[in-house]
Amino acid sequence: MRAPRAGLRPARPPRGSRTETALASRIEAAWAALDAVPDPEVPAVSVRDLGIVRDVLEHGDGIEVVLTPTYSGCPATEVIADSVRQALVDAGLGPVTVTQRLAPAWTTDWISAEGRARLLAYGIAPPGGAAAVMPGAPAAIRIRPPGVACPRCGSGQTERLSAFGSTACKALHRCLACREPFEYFKPI
Repeated sequence: MRAPRAGLRPARPPRGSRTETALASRIEAAWAALDAVPDPEVPAVSVRDLGIVRDVLEHGDGIEVVLTPTYSGCPATEVIADSVRQALVDAGLGPVTVTQRLAPAWTTDWISAEGRARLLAYGIAPPGGAAAVMPGAPAAIRIRPPGVACPRCGSGQTERLSAFGSTACKALHRCLACREPFEYFKPI
């Protein structure tokens, strides 16, 4: 079971009790369902891999999912909450409450290694030099020069065309080696 990425852990019943086993199974099922909820703006990554799911808590017969949006003005916040709620209801885990936790603010450090790899495979340069240490990245990208490496050819010879790409959290870049445009997920 992958542990929650951040936040407080839910209170647990006594070890070994039937209640503890049922709770763990239900929480695990909720985390697994969240793995399948894509981010609406970057569908290559799940909301969990993006790091916006802060916690999953058990409340009686219901589940609470705590989300931290990538930024307070993110236009996808309501769509994400609805998608999370629907995924857990579809998994038979309802009723579901989705709440927001704004502090501490979301950071690109919360993107999982799997999420960074999926961004790269999707053609979006991951934030903060993740390509430099990411297992499975092409050799040209693993040890990358300063700057933003091209997710297609690995060249560090890139230029920023615009501070904003298709969403506010991405910038538009172009590779000077392969001449391909690409988006870069800006570090926060």
